[in-house]
Amino acid sequence: MKIGLVGAGPWARKTQAPSLLAHPGVDFTGVWARRPEAAAELGAPVFDSFDALLGAVDAVAFAVPPAVQAGYALRAVEAGKHVLLDKPIAATVAEAEELAAAVTAAGVRSMVTLTLRFAPETRQFLDAAAGRTWAAGSGTWFSGAILGGAYANSQWRHDDGAILDIGPHVFDLLDAALGPIARVAYSHREVASDSWTVVLEHEGGARSTVQLSLRTPITPSLMRIELSGTDGVETLTDRSTSSTDCFAVLLDEFLESVESGVDHECSVHRGLHLQKVISAAAPQ
Repeated sequence: MKIGLVGAGPWARKTQAPSLLAHPGVDFTGVWARRPEAAAELGAPVFDSFDALLGAVDAVAFAVPPAVQAGYALRAVEAGKHVLLDKPIAATVAEAEELAAAVTAAGVRSMVTLTLRFAPETRQFLDAAAGRTWAAGSGTWFSGAILGGAYANSQWRHDDGAILDIGPHVFDLLDAALGPIARVAYSHREVASDSWTVVLEHEGGARSTVQLSLRTPITPSLMRIELSGTDGVETLTDRSTSSTDCFAVLLDEFLESVESGVDHECSVHRGLHLQKVISAAAPQ
């Protein structure tokens, strides 16, 4: 499959471009980004416009801020291209709804790059959790990503914080393990430390608490998902699988989804559900 990439920032350099280059089922056709000099470092031809890229590919992968992604992804879908979407999929619920409706109308396939979902340790955790009775859960992710390093200059991460960047991963895993998130019962952000506390209610009655930060001076990052109830306790702390290994599995399953014509469980519709949770926790 011919796949083009939009964006040339840290995530594109670290994960998306190397994964697209390495996958045997992918022809990494080219890159378009607002900084051509950065795009030129990704190992594929550089296109001088988004429309030129669209004309050369079967699918488009995105590695851009959510407010930028929604409009370009909509154009790609309306051109009949499959899409690999970064999370969150848009800046607002309205944009996410428009994109999800367009994907359905166009009959193309989509996937949200919830990379943790494609790690073997995560799948073992979700398999162990399945079919058991859980009363409560918690999700914690503390990171110093915007204090220094590759993402320190990411303005949208500074503005909106952890709720947009790592929040989707935590919400997704708690939702998958405890049942669909039905309501955000409480949310608070202490801005100086980007410390979020969110309380979720799940269909079926379980409740979970989420704590997030991108401004906590800790190395390496701390990530923990824990479930408890009458069936005991299950915990996920392992993030040892690299992002490129996760992305390789993601690409395998994206190609399978396109080939079969069947939506993946991490399709744009999953992205829309998570967008609604984010919006309820951090209303604009």
